[in-house]
Amino acid sequence: MNVHLGPIVLQPWHIFALLSGLVAIAAGWWFGRRLGLGISDPWLDMALVALAAGRVVFILQWFAAYQDSPWSIFDIGDGGINGWASIVSALIVAAWRLKSRPVLWRPIVAGSFSGLLLWSGFSLSGLGQPATALVPAVQLLDISAKSVRLAPPEDGRALVINLWATWCPPCQREMPNLARAQKSHPEVQFLFVNEGESLHTVQQYLHLVPFRLENVLVDDGSLISKAMDSSALPMTLIYGRDGRLAYSHIGMISEAVLEMQLARCKCGLQHLGAI
Repeated sequence: MNVHLGPIVLQPWHIFALLSGLVAIAAGWWFGRRLGLGISDPWLDMALVALAAGRVVFILQWFAAYQDSPWSIFDIGDGGINGWASIVSALIVAAWRLKSRPVLWRPIVAGSFSGLLLWSGFSLSGLGQPATALVPAVQLLDISAKSVRLAPPEDGRALVINLWATWCPPCQREMPNLARAQKSHPEVQFLFVNEGESLHTVQQYLHLVPFRLENVLVDDGSLISKAMDSSALPMTLIYGRDGRLAYSHIGMISEAVLEMQLARCKCGLQHLGAI
């Protein structure tokens, strides 16, 4: 279940990541308090360095995807973080802190273990997964008003479903990137599904945009949003070659994040939630 705070949509993994961080801080503070130690500075150093290192490594990995829109490098809301780089950099900072103050090892280890334990439990529980991991079997209309039943590609390709609306500014901003991805990845099937609007509204909108989209469908009853238990737009769903949901993204998806998730699907790696 997603949490809506005005224009901000928090997915379950956002909430559990925040909770895991708070638990880590609380556990470290409690152990440090018992020893008469303050550990706010080490935690802050670890968090800032982990965030910066994870972001920088991710940008270097997918730098080509940022060249057309360099300002998006600073949009950390796209979720583009290299997890391993963050973990390694946080451990390096912790080791550096422990070298100068070895007495900090108990609160740092206790806090880190508590946070990781909660996050691991969340990851294994499946609580962050959408209502269905399969492509919703719903009846939609294509742009010529022909009835189409939604299903995974018969040729075993990966599938990207982008849910959008004409009134949604983030949907409009991400569409050129998705249109380019559709052209550059013929080995992946892209479907652009309009949620909650009429066929006539969608047809008019497509006549006005300066790019061409293939495989546009109309879901005037918002059946897919209901199946995914989320009304947030835009939403991008990526299904692997096995037909199961590999990644879901609420909000505008950056070209770099899309490229990374497509690469994972092609390699057969399943990854649900955040990066």
